[in-house]
Amino acid sequence: MFKDKTITIIGCGIMGEALVRGLLAQKVVTAEQIIATNPSKDRLAGLQAKHGIRVTANNSEAAEAGQIIVLAIKPQTLDHITHELRGHLRRQDLLLSIIAGAPIRKLADGVAHAAVVRSMPNTPAQIGHGITVWTATPEVSEMHKEQAKAILGSLGQEIYVEDERYLDMATALSGSGPGYVFMMMEAMIDAGVHLGFSRRVAEQLVFQTMRGSVAFADQSGKHVAELRNQVTSPGGTTAAALYHMEKGGLRTVISRGIWAAYERSVELGRGEGAKSPK
Repeated sequence: MFKDKTITIIGCGIMGEALVRGLLAQKVVTAEQIIATNPSKDRLAGLQAKHGIRVTANNSEAAEAGQIIVLAIKPQTLDHITHELRGHLRRQDLLLSIIAGAPIRKLADGVAHAAVVRSMPNTPAQIGHGITVWTATPEVSEMHKEQAKAILGSLGQEIYVEDERYLDMATALSGSGPGYVFMMMEAMIDAGVHLGFSRRVAEQLVFQTMRGSVAFADQSGKHVAELRNQVTSPGGTTAAALYHMEKGGLRTVISRGIWAAYERSVELGRGEGAKSPK
């Protein structure tokens, strides 16, 4: 599927390097089949030394040398970078974006290229445990879809959706999701310290509780509500804690927060700038 193909990663920062690691670890392609760009010479030298890939600071030349062009840039540089790439992609090439909030139409118009895959990975992709939701324009061939699936699968799990509107939903639920989990972990650790544990022990307890709970839920095949009920004895400690969490509106606050993230993703897709929090 990738024979004689070169993957060019434009703007190889944290997520771009995560993609490089995943592609090489899973042997999707060889190091010689990857070109990475970045404006920093030190960054490029580090990528080349660590992974053995080809590097350059010239985005347009890198795009011409590749058949699969991955946009891993920051959203605020999108207009500048697409202008650089415009006219340098061939009809048979694939443009794959992992830029948050950048709609397909803006990508396609900016680069003047019809075959576009838009994706939304999340932070755990940096260690190969992410989940990426992606979609494609009608001009993306079945071969290109299989290539996109393999590339994004190197970051963890991937889910294909037919409608681009699901990307904003994925941004709110899984893209921003690690932030919600980290906040919950932080609150639990602080509570542990308040109870009397050292921070190191509190962190160990919370980290392993999170890992174990997720693994157990994933392997059990049961609805999470059923699992919660199993650990909630009548009149017990879990029941006491959950009562106060429900009374404090935890479930509602989480739902409202995710909805706010969805609305903000839609706004960013329309090109609306920063707004004061409500």
